[in-house]
Amino acid sequence: MNLSTPIKEIPRIGPVFLKKLQKMGIKTVEDLLFHFPHRYEDFSNIRSISSLKANETCCLQGKILEIGTSRTWKKKMFLTEAIVEDKTGAIKVIWFNQPYLTKTLNEGDWVCLAGRVSSGKPTKGGHPGVYLSNPAHEKIQPSEFSVQRSNLTHTGRIVPVYPETEGLSSRWLRYILRPLLAKFKNEIPEILPLEIIKKYNFLSRAQALWQVHFPDSMSLAKKAKERFSFEQLFLIQLSVLKERLKLNKEKAEAIPSNIKITKELVASLPFKLTDAQRKCTWQILKDLERPSPMSRLMEGDVGSGKTVVAVIAALNVIRAGHQVAFMAPTEILAKQHFQEVTKLLKPFKVKIAFLTGKEDKIVSQKLENEILEISRQKLLEKMRKGEVDILIGTHSLIQDKVKFKNLALCLVDEQHRFGVEQRAKLSQKSKVKSQKYFIPHLLSMTATPIPRTLALTIYGDLDLSILDEMPKGRKKIITKVVPPKEREKAYNFVREQVEFGNQVFVICPRIEPGDSSNHPKHQTSNILSWAEVKAVKEEYEKLSKKIFPDLKVEMLHGKMKTKEREKTMKDFKNKKIDILVSTSVVEVGIDIPGATVMLIEGAERFGLAQLHQFRGRVGRSDSQSYCFLFTDSPAKKTRQRLEAIVKAEDGFELAQKDLEIRGPGSLYGVRQWGIPDLAMENFKNIDLIEKTREAAKELLNKDPELKKYPSLEERLENFQKRIHLE
Repeated sequence: MNLSTPIKEIPRIGPVFLKKLQKMGIKTVEDLLFHFPHRYEDFSNIRSISSLKANETCCLQGKILEIGTSRTWKKKMFLTEAIVEDKTGAIKVIWFNQPYLTKTLNEGDWVCLAGRVSSGKPTKGGHPGVYLSNPAHEKIQPSEFSVQRSNLTHTGRIVPVYPETEGLSSRWLRYILRPLLAKFKNEIPEILPLEIIKKYNFLSRAQALWQVHFPDSMSLAKKAKERFSFEQLFLIQLSVLKERLKLNKEKAEAIPSNIKITKELVASLPFKLTDAQRKCTWQILKDLERPSPMSRLMEGDVGSGKTVVAVIAALNVIRAGHQVAFMAPTEILAKQHFQEVTKLLKPFKVKIAFLTGKEDKIVSQKLENEILEISRQKLLEKMRKGEVDILIGTHSLIQDKVKFKNLALCLVDEQHRFGVEQRAKLSQKSKVKSQKYFIPHLLSMTATPIPRTLALTIYGDLDLSILDEMPKGRKKIITKVVPPKEREKAYNFVREQVEFGNQVFVICPRIEPGDSSNHPKHQTSNILSWAEVKAVKEEYEKLSKKIFPDLKVEMLHGKMKTKEREKTMKDFKNKKIDILVSTSVVEVGIDIPGATVMLIEGAERFGLAQLHQFRGRVGRSDSQSYCFLFTDSPAKKTRQRLEAIVKAEDGFELAQKDLEIRGPGSLYGVRQWGIPDLAMENFKNIDLIEKTREAAKELLNKDPELKKYPSLEERLENFQKRIHLE
């Protein structure tokens, strides 16, 4: 048996537990050894029975005087009761529904017990009027009465407590891990360079692994966690920095900045660029001039003007004789980008086409403002021949059949990372052997503000451009937290706004996995989508029939057919709908200038950054806009958290607060990326992030291929297979 041995070969792991472990992503011996505790209980101080007080947690050692099991008459519950004594007195011990204990514990046995002390009637033997309820227990030898912690696993020492998911108890995990650690203690390879271990005075990897699971002291548990926190973040930093090095070796078309055409496009706009837009444009054009592929992420709030900056870059590429691909996550957003790009580039005679799973269109070069249907075959042929300058669409753009003649720039909306392989797939050219092989430049765009700590880790391979300024003339959106007693007042205000000719978004509460466990299907994604659609339908029924029966209310959710969704959005944009009830996941970037009210149900279920994004859906014109955060939660913390968004205007400030309050796992989908829990905990630790980044840079400068560090290289390869950064 070695570290890569499948867990099914570990003794004492049966089929039921095997399935539960595999569901948690634990598949090998190594996976199990690196499943760390999330806290500890200190039972290292052995107390005398006479000193015990109610409502405290304690550990004691003594001899069982008597033990037996009975069944309660009312609840039919098994009660196992024992009397245990030490030199100072005796105490009653009760275990609920554990009748099997009488087969393993006998009168005369010496035991170590750890658990909570409850108040009770005095028992024989001078008992002080307390009893132990459901304590952890271990049999010990009389010679261990003075405490030999090295032989104890569940009591009498600092005891690890694991995240108890999938019905795996900490006791069971300790029972399995202890012999495994003993078996493999000399087979744990060191992966950190010796100079790093010396510099930071780290424990060796083998020592740290033992101390993180079964620490000799709390200070050693802390040192072990510090070592593994550094290691996991160091691996992430190496991973993203190696990706950057790999990309820098690739060739890209060097696109000269066309100042003349840039000035013409800026002059044609019906508004002035903000300073932030000018700065981002300059950063992008400078990147495009280089012969290595750009990897840049442009982030800015909804309405900050990302599309205009992207279009300026695209026009520079097109005028240099190359093609551009513009990908959006949904058909509705792709169509919105198609309409906006067509409008912005209208004076420049650019050949624009649109491709999704169901639609193919092209902008007519002869008829002004005419958008023509085109067959898929004909459109693909035009792409291959270079007769389309910019192709806008969904992920259909990366199908094998879609080939470009000379693609030089990929614009990607709301997908932060678009790897070398995906870009290579997009850049498949006509199969001319003499033609050079180039990787397209990448400009990714997001309305999700990314805290600095995440920018330096999981997005460390991307250059960042930040649009932290809104166009002039935009009024601050008035935001209010609405408790139940003020709902009616808010509804009256909504009615007034509609009477003024304005429109309203209603976002339904986010449904968490635990909220939908009663549904017959037990596949999480199906359950969630079902529950969120149900929430939308219920809200729609309430608003359309009870609150606003005289207004035009419609709903929008992901289970609707594409044509239905498109018709609903078109009607909303054309002011045929007064109030649109939507799920939380539909079309974050949709632009509806007539919408001036955002009403968010169950606001406490969302992160601050996400609430800020929702708020950005209104306020897209010069009209005063409003955002109402509905919450039924009486918790003071909830109120304080929601008040933060009332005061804040800066999405980045909110994102950092969100990270501190909720952690990255629930905010950015990090939990789905396979990143270890310890690394996630430390995404808030800017000092550690900067240390690991610096260490990774230094190492890769000396040894880019990690040839001198084979154990680290192997661990990094395995780590990269496990994580998938988005």
